[in-house]
Amino acid sequence: MTAVLFKNATLLDPANPELQEGFHVLVEDGRVKEVSDRPLQAASAQVIDVAGKTLMPGLIDLHAHVMATQLNLSTQGVLPDALVMMRAVPIMAGMLRRGFTTVRDAGGAGWGLKCAVEEGVVAGPRLFISGHALSQTGGHGDPRPRSDHLPSMELCGCCFRAGYIGRVADGVEDVRKAVRQELQMGADQIKIMASGGVASPTDPIASFGYSEDEIRVIVEEAAGRQTYVMAHSYTADAIERAVRLGVRTIEHGNLVDERVAAFMAQKGAYVVPTLVTYEALANEGAEYGLPPDSVAKIATVRTAGLHSLEIYKHAGVKMGFGSDLLGPSQRLQSDEFRIRTQVLSPYEVIQSATTIAAEVLRMEDRLGRLVPGALADVLVVDGNPYQDVACLLGQGERIPLVMKDGKIFHNELRT
Repeated sequence: MTAVLFKNATLLDPANPELQEGFHVLVEDGRVKEVSDRPLQAASAQVIDVAGKTLMPGLIDLHAHVMATQLNLSTQGVLPDALVMMRAVPIMAGMLRRGFTTVRDAGGAGWGLKCAVEEGVVAGPRLFISGHALSQTGGHGDPRPRSDHLPSMELCGCCFRAGYIGRVADGVEDVRKAVRQELQMGADQIKIMASGGVASPTDPIASFGYSEDEIRVIVEEAAGRQTYVMAHSYTADAIERAVRLGVRTIEHGNLVDERVAAFMAQKGAYVVPTLVTYEALANEGAEYGLPPDSVAKIATVRTAGLHSLEIYKHAGVKMGFGSDLLGPSQRLQSDEFRIRTQVLSPYEVIQSATTIAAEVLRMEDRLGRLVPGALADVLVVDGNPYQDVACLLGQGERIPLVMKDGKIFHNELRT
């Protein structure tokens, strides 16, 4: 039995808008065993005194791409598989160091990488994988440039391109088969492209992705495996269409309006804004090889991002935390906190990366809070995140200890 006792903590419980002083948390065998405002006894436990520091649950990023190792996804697909995989390793290690102990990968990561993390072969956050995101020909998940001839993107048993985070499937029966294949290969949820996007070369942002019949069958197949569909979607019309057809989480959602936000709230749909990615693409996209057509599309969604948070909040739509960063911009992951606090309170933003994110993952009893029975994902933070989220920014400089599943991955505390 392995045990760690954190004593004298200032506890941040995302269910409570105030920090709680003088708490003690006992971790045993990867789970939170006990949480008390009275001293706990554990003879065999490693004792860590965190007086003067904040103890909080690990963070959850609901929209990341650990396999997106460069900004230009059109050319990443032709890179050697081993190179893409090895570049993903430090990306995941960086996420864990920043305090993100759980990540929902929104396209690209597969079952093998998830197993490598679970087995401890590589250090990284717990992964909830989507496999390959599904796109129609010419949609957001189709990275092929305009040409005289479109090369095939079909998956087959003799080849695999690790650099492709999406796959193309068209027609009701083909998308049904694609969903079944991704689930067979270990996907935890299904990701689809329900509108155009920025990083892809040939799809206008306002375009629809997939017909209603195609989306309907994708949702049906996912539900048949007791999981759900997340949909890349920007415009109000595309969002309403996806939610009406049974999509559970809307990714990005920048161009929503009040009417559609109210419809989302009525249906119990979630949204996962990803505002930091537009800042990164605007500031660094061209420098790191983002195609000119993509650079030109950034302004359309960037300016609407903050306003969309106001709309979702007013309508009562639950917002999860997402970053959606690519390549070298992955280092900016925590800046999503800073951007959102221009509209939301630090408490609301932290909930998006803890309790709300846990709801989206259907892991409310195991993630997002430090309560008995929860997985022992624990951060020690220098500062009060409810007063200033700056202590969560950067590369973990003010997070001296990171624990995932009861294992300490980083510890700069003097004990």
